[in-house]
Amino acid sequence: MKPSVMLGAGLVGLALAAFAGPAMASTPPSVTAIDILLEPDATMVRRAEADNARLRQTFPKSFALDEAHRPHITLVQRFVRTKDLPRVYAAAGKVFADADVSAMRLRAVRCYYAPGGQVGVAGIVVEPSPELKALQRSLIAAVAPFTVETGTIAAFTAAHDDAASDALLIDYVGTFVPKQAGEHFNPHVSTGVAPTAYLDAMIAEPFEPFAFSPAGGAVYQLGPFGSAAKNLRVWSATPRP
Repeated sequence: MKPSVMLGAGLVGLALAAFAGPAMASTPPSVTAIDILLEPDATMVRRAEADNARLRQTFPKSFALDEAHRPHITLVQRFVRTKDLPRVYAAAGKVFADADVSAMRLRAVRCYYAPGGQVGVAGIVVEPSPELKALQRSLIAAVAPFTVETGTIAAFTAAHDDAASDALLIDYVGTFVPKQAGEHFNPHVSTGVAPTAYLDAMIAEPFEPFAFSPAGGAVYQLGPFGSAAKNLRVWSATPRP
C-alpha cells in the first residue's frame, strides 16, 4: 500500500529543501510532535544509499541521506505533552527492549514511490511482518497515556512557508493512529526524489528481496513535511545473552 499523497508531496517538498519558515519561539512548546522509529542496519543503509546516489544523479535536487535525512522506518507519529517526554522515552525504551529488536529479521520486498505532482518520493518497502506490526501496536499503547489529540505547528522543529502546509502536517500526525496503523501500516525506507516517469521505470525493474535487521530504535522530533528532524533519544539494538 502506498503512503498518502500528502505524505508523498510533503517529502517532495522536504527533498527540494523547503525547510524555510519562521523560527520557533525559544520557550519550549507544551506539546511535541514525535516520530518513534527503527534505524536499519548496514545492509539496508547500503542499499538505500545506492538508490539515493542513483536518484540524485538523475535528479540533483533530491535530498542526500545524511544526518538530517537518516534512513529509517517510521513506526508511530504522535503529539505528546512535552513535560511527559521522559516518560515517553521510558515507555518506548521498555517496548524496544521487550521486543528484542536485535533479534528481529526484516525483509525488503520491493521499490515504490509516493507521487507528489511531477515528481515522487522513492523508497524501499519493508514487509509488515507480524513482529513489526506487534511492535507498532505495543508502542502505540505504551505512549497513549502521554498523547494529545492535536497540537500547533510549534510542536515541530519549524514551520512551513504557508499555513496550508502546516495544517496538512498537523492533521497527518494527529490522525496517524489509526490511518497509518494496524492494517494500514506501510513500513518503508525513503531513498530520494525523482520525476515520476523515471520512477515508473525504476520500480518496474526486477527487485531481489533481501533480509536486514534494525540497528536500534529512536524517538525524533518531527520537522517540516514530516521529516525526522531532531534526534531526541536512541536505543542501540543489543543482543540478549
